[in-house]
Formats: sequence, structure tokens, C-alpha cells
Amino acid sequence: MTWLYILVGVLSLIAGIAIGFFIARKYMMSYLQKNPPINENMLRVMMMQMGQKPSQKKINQMMQAMNKQMK
Repeated sequence: MTWLYILVGVLSLIAGIAIGFFIARKYMMSYLQKNPPINENMLRVMMMQMGQKPSQKKINQMMQAMNKQMK
């Protein structure tokens, strides 16, 4: 009888982890669709709003820095 409780507990744990994974994955997919990551155009607009004249070289440097930070 004790082994049955252990088996049910382990199966419940595995099912909970699997369900949690898929819920978290679905949530992140919808979040990224609603709030896409920053791209070059968004970066250019932000720099212009801060009063800077963005050159392509500066935008590329900032994009590389942001991509490096994400990893």
C-alpha cells in the first residue's frame, strides 16, 4: 500500500512538471507576440527621442551589445 502512495506522488509530480512547462511555454509565446524584442528600428526611434542622431555603426554596436547581454 505504501508503494502505491509513492507511485501516485511521483506520477503527480511528473504530470505537474509537464503541465507547468507547457503553460509557461504558451505564456512566453503569447508575451513575445504582444511585446516583441527590440529591433533596429525601435532602437533608432529611441535614440532620436533622446536627441541623438543614430548612425548605422552605433545602432549595430548597441544591437551587438544587447544580443551579447541576452546570452
